[in-house]
Order: sequence, then C-alpha cells, then structure tokens
Amino acid sequence: MGAGEFDLIRRWFTRAPRHPGVILGVGDDGALLAPEAGRELAVTTDALVAGVHFFPDADPEALGHKALAVNLSDLAAMGAEPRWFTLALSLPASDEAWLTAFARGLWTLAEYAGIDLVGGDTTRAPQVVVTVTAAGVVPAGLALRRAGARPGDRIYCSGDLGGAALAVRARLAGRTPPPAAAARLDRPTPRLELGRHLRGLASACIDCSDGLAADLGHVLSTSGVGARVRLSDLPLHADLAALPETEAWDLALGGGDDYELIFTVPPARGDELRTRLAALDVPVRPIGVITAAPGLVLEAPDGRPYTVARTGHVHF
Repeated sequence: MGAGEFDLIRRWFTRAPRHPGVILGVGDDGALLAPEAGRELAVTTDALVAGVHFFPDADPEALGHKALAVNLSDLAAMGAEPRWFTLALSLPASDEAWLTAFARGLWTLAEYAGIDLVGGDTTRAPQVVVTVTAAGVVPAGLALRRAGARPGDRIYCSGDLGGAALAVRARLAGRTPPPAAAARLDRPTPRLELGRHLRGLASACIDCSDGLAADLGHVLSTSGVGARVRLSDLPLHADLAALPETEAWDLALGGGDDYELIFTVPPARGDELRTRLAALDVPVRPIGVITAAPGLVLEAPDGRPYTVARTGHVHF
C-alpha cells in the first residue's frame, strides 16, 4: 500500500529551511515568507505533463531535477537569486521507489541552488503532472526583462543549442540518444550565476526553453525591435556535427528544451561583459545584432536569408 498524503509529504518533501526568511514552511495552509529589504520578488510557474513535456517512462530522478531546473532557469533569466519554491505533484499512485528517486533529483538541485521547499499539494491523477512555483529575489530595479533591447545591441547566447531536441527526436524514433544530448534534455543546468552577473548590464534577457527563434522573438516583440542572427555563429551542440547543416540549424532554432540564456548588451559595454564573463565557467557567444526593422532575419553563411522549418514549441 502506498503512502498517504501527509506521510508522503513528511517522508519525501519536508526539510528544515536554510533561509531565515522562511517564517512558516511546509505543513500549514500556506507559507509565510519575509523577503529582505530592498529586494523585489521574481515569481515563476511551470507545469510538466507526462506525454507533453516529458516521456511517460522518464527517469523519476531526472524528472525531479528538471521540474525544478526549468523554474530556476526563469529566475536566472531575470537575474534573481533563488529563495523558495512550492511543489504540486499529481500521481496515478503513491509509488515509494518512484517518489524516492524523484525526491533525490529534486533535493540535489535544490541544495545546489540554495532554494527552500515551502509548500505545495499532492493529489491522485490519471497521469503524472509536476507543477513548481519558484520565487527569487533581485535588488530593486535591477531585474532583467524581455523588454529593453535597442537597435545596435549585440545578441548573445550561453552554452550550446539543439542537443535536447536531438535527444527528443531519437527517442520518438525508438533510438537511444547520444549520452551528452540526453543529459541536455533530462538534466538542464540553469544559468543562475550568469543571470546574476548580467544585472545592470544586459538590456534584455530570456531563457531559451521553446527554441531560439521563438524565444528571441518574444524579446523582439516586447522590445519593439527586430534582429539579424548569423547561423554560422550559432553555438551548436557537439552531437549535431554529424547532421546536415540545415537539420542542425532547425534543431537549434526550433527544438527547445535548451534552457540557455539569450540576452542583449549595448556594443559600448562589450568589454565590461567580457570582464564579467571571465569570472564564470560558462561559454557565451555573440550570435547577432538587434535592428530597428521588425522581424527576425536568419542569415545563412552565404548571406541569404534562411527560413526555419519549425519556430519552436507550440503550447496550444
């Protein structure tokens, strides 16, 4: 017989908070939190649904990691420091082995990020649904936003793109993906430190979750600008090297699940960016420039415009 609701919460999802701002955490009708003076709260929510956002037979430990990681990536894109999160977990059954693995993945990343679980909900459902709401703090007035890119700003991308999409494609075809690509899909690394180093420097920022073309498009529409991106400068995942050029571009541009940061910086502050990046172990590459003319222009190596086959994940 599986654990009941309160036993489940006590055994797998209750730990002493590390932040003094947690006045009341797991175990009551709600959490009581006290953010530091002079800080603003950044709050984000993501729901992961079996069969939509992850394969139904996904490793539960990896799923625990990813459920928190995708929210931490949003906080990173706002330059926020993680503080608290809640977890709503819907399961077909209370399976002890599954819960133990899921909690291990969740807590390992929570320890790394320094974030406290302060509440949530558990319920029975026909399929697994994991919903995390995460909150972080950022100095007042310094949060990174999608709006703010200006013509002439340089566009940068952290890490590499397309590996997660390659892993999805392989699994859908019944093949085992390359290990490095599978790791990019199953255990993304939120760029928290990079986000904090971009505060007061980046004119706009977004995390790349739905695909570069779609997510950069959000920055462009919110900022009221356009962009030109050089495909020869895309930081492609190493496992894409064996693919035809256009296939690699399409996976990088429209595949999604990369959880890298796409951001813009005024050209006059390029040296300052390089100085800040020198303190980090995160690869960052310039990939294009913001333009006054609206729309995203993808420039092939021969200079001709390129049309991507799929612009990114469609939620509905």
